Amino acid sequence: MNAPDRPLAVSYADVAAAAEQLAGHAHRTPALTSRTIDERTGAQVFFKCENFQRMGAFKFRGAYNAMSRLAPDERKRGVLAYSSGNHAQAVALAGKLLGVRVTIVIPADAPAVKLDATRGYGAEVVLYDKHKEVREEVAERVARERELPVIPPFDHPHVIAGQGTAAKELIEDSGPLDYLFVPVSGGGLISGCAVAASHLAPDCKVIGVEPEAGDDATRSFRTKSLQSCHNPDTIADGARTHSLGRLTFPLVLRYVSDMVTVSDAELVKSVFYLWERMKIIVEPTGALGAAGLFERGLPVADKRVGVILSGGNVDLKLMAKYF
Repeated sequence: MNAPDRPLAVSYADVAAAAEQLAGHAHRTPALTSRTIDERTGAQVFFKCENFQRMGAFKFRGAYNAMSRLAPDERKRGVLAYSSGNHAQAVALAGKLLGVRVTIVIPADAPAVKLDATRGYGAEVVLYDKHKEVREEVAERVARERELPVIPPFDHPHVIAGQGTAAKELIEDSGPLDYLFVPVSGGGLISGCAVAASHLAPDCKVIGVEPEAGDDATRSFRTKSLQSCHNPDTIADGARTHSLGRLTFPLVLRYVSDMVTVSDAELVKSVFYLWERMKIIVEPTGALGAAGLFERGLPVADKRVGVILSGGNVDLKLMAKYF
């Protein structure tokens, strides 16, 4: 399947509108710097710390932006979402704040910290076996049975626009960037961020970073044809989405400069480096952008570099085995 020849789903005006919608509801997360990392890379690096966002990840931006725009009858019925974890928490929290009942379809082996938080925000959780069932099919069935609108994790205009506010804030706070490294799963974050960067820092090269085991977006970018990768075995649990979406894929092709992958070993090393040197907790998926910067040797010396740290919801029991 080639990228569809249709108008792009999101413009910078949508990102700007999302920023207004999120004002007073989402945290304006800090952009941290590190002299040690600047010396290591030869660049001036700004880390957008979405691990400090509400519910611990950038996902709150897109979830709240989308759910706050629901029609009154949709709010009354409630919503359904499907997620490996962070989107689940984001929709659950947004539902709690907006008074919308939330049902989440989530894999049974999702990190316990994410399952517990999702339930803690008041959502009903419907578990499924990711090795036997396809989450979109499970979600479609439950949504049909209960007549619920669906808030997808990435392939939705309001979700994409909401995620783009992370890059908007970063560039506003740090100034124009030469590079922006962004984790990639279904493409909502990188699509929105790339749209924002194209407007606010037109010369910025946006680099997407995936785990090697789940390289569908990288292959899609290279071939200009949508590729998939089902249930990849990677520590980056938030990047196990099987492909880019019909909305995010064209945006990636239009606005992203390059895609790279990192191994799980490189990713774990980057996670611990951030923990130890910057004293901040970042989950493996959230550290993909940093790993791309540290490990892939792109020509960033003397450049201004942004890195989206997309989340900090760490399963410490899982990470303990890598100590």
